[in-house]
Amino acid sequence: MVPCVFVSSPSDSANKAKLLDALLEGCGGNCAKPGYFKTIISADDDERLDKFAAKLNLPKEELYGITRDDAVSLLNKGREAEIIETVLEKFNNLKSKFGRIPIEGADLDHPKAFQFQGLDAVLAANLAAPVVIAASCVGCATSAIRYFESNDAEVLFTLLLGEFSPADLKDLESRGRFVRAVAKLEDLIPDLPAVAEKVMAFAPTVVTPKRFEYDLIERARSDKKKIVLPEGTDDRILEAADAILRRDFADIVILGDEAEIKKKASELKLSHLDKAEILNVMTAPFRKELVDLFHELRKAKGITPEQAETQLKDRNWFGTMMVKAGKADGMVSGAAGSTADTIRPALSVIKTKKGISIASSVFLMCMKDRVLVFGDCAIVTNPTPQQLAEIAIISAHTAKAFGVEPRVALLSYSSGSSGTGPDVDAVKEAVEIAKKNIPAMYPELALDGPIQFDAAIDPKTGKSKMPGSPVAGQATVLIFPTLNAGNIGYKAVQRTSGAVAVGPVIQGLNSPVNDLSRGCTVPDIINTVAITACQARAK
Repeated sequence: MVPCVFVSSPSDSANKAKLLDALLEGCGGNCAKPGYFKTIISADDDERLDKFAAKLNLPKEELYGITRDDAVSLLNKGREAEIIETVLEKFNNLKSKFGRIPIEGADLDHPKAFQFQGLDAVLAANLAAPVVIAASCVGCATSAIRYFESNDAEVLFTLLLGEFSPADLKDLESRGRFVRAVAKLEDLIPDLPAVAEKVMAFAPTVVTPKRFEYDLIERARSDKKKIVLPEGTDDRILEAADAILRRDFADIVILGDEAEIKKKASELKLSHLDKAEILNVMTAPFRKELVDLFHELRKAKGITPEQAETQLKDRNWFGTMMVKAGKADGMVSGAAGSTADTIRPALSVIKTKKGISIASSVFLMCMKDRVLVFGDCAIVTNPTPQQLAEIAIISAHTAKAFGVEPRVALLSYSSGSSGTGPDVDAVKEAVEIAKKNIPAMYPELALDGPIQFDAAIDPKTGKSKMPGSPVAGQATVLIFPTLNAGNIGYKAVQRTSGAVAVGPVIQGLNSPVNDLSRGCTVPDIINTVAITACQARAK
């Protein structure tokens, strides 16, 4: 049976549908009945959807992502992300019932297809499905390949329908593409096993930002955690909380005045905040319990009961104590305050895990086609070699928790043994310490350095500068030698490449507390809550 495979045609929707049917018949005999999904539909699809709905015994509404009119309406409002989320969610709900789903792309030859030009390819990339193209001319096939690959979709197989000479196919085949030319679809039948084998062996190499976000939220939804948001007066926090509760991947506690929050929710037209728990820190039913616990934890530092009472009027301290006492699983703050306002309480009462000397941070850098992990870019100013080694290994654990296979590069201005000086020598020492600790802290972790950024991520440069390195050219976790370098580095990549920077993700604490930038957007808050929930789940 065909696992997730995306069938498209640039100029002939009939051939696209026939190719999908041929794949279903020719590749589906070894497995249970295959499903069916179409990304964008129009009224013309009703008969085809009815056929599949009857065959699969499902409502036809489950067999497509979105209607063309709804997609165009959302695009006109600048809400493409909502289209992607809708299609991903519907597809994955269907996939859970069948395991493997062939996907029919939109009808790109429809007169109104110009209204969502590029969207279908974006959906293919976000569905992480290999693309099979049916075309009636080499030029059409070439244009279709460019259309999909420019949007980070991965083209697996190109079918040319008609009479073609070897010269016609030379350009496509010279690029290493899997190509077949047949006079009619029936002639493809002998090749279907080879097509099926290619599909079965396909492993996506592209991870889009939206796909990463979706997988993150799905991971959080699988074991919902309670996250406290202390900044209940910030509109962005309320809008993010509403979206989180709508998508149902975390339980939310908002700290603030209930009447004020409900008034703002009404003004902002938020319809899901009634599912949130709203707490006033002065009247919360367990306030005395938290004050007493805080006093007990901090009395050795000279904190009196009266000072404890005063301290827990602060929402960040109150939220942190909720996490400490098990009233919440994690906290997210910082939209309206400094990093210190968020981190200081956590370091004081939640503290770092056993064996971890410092809290540190990483950013999850969602590039156009992959996710990289950058650390430390927010907390530790000038780490010692011992601290740098610790940051490297714990960053690998963080990467793994979010589905990124860790290959750790400790960065410097030189690679291998090519440079000397205090700064590079400190990185060399950190690498030696890390390698000694790997057997106990992360067995078989791939880690190397010092290494330059280009040698760490570019295979050709890595092979040239550090031949034989298990990390050079394929690093996924990049550790900067100082906060100065890390903060500059992540912002430079973010602003020049268009990467989505998710974080900072604070690591090393006994329970997760994460900091927001004061310039954060609503999606930033949503992603940080999802990360915090996943950290709590992994705890």
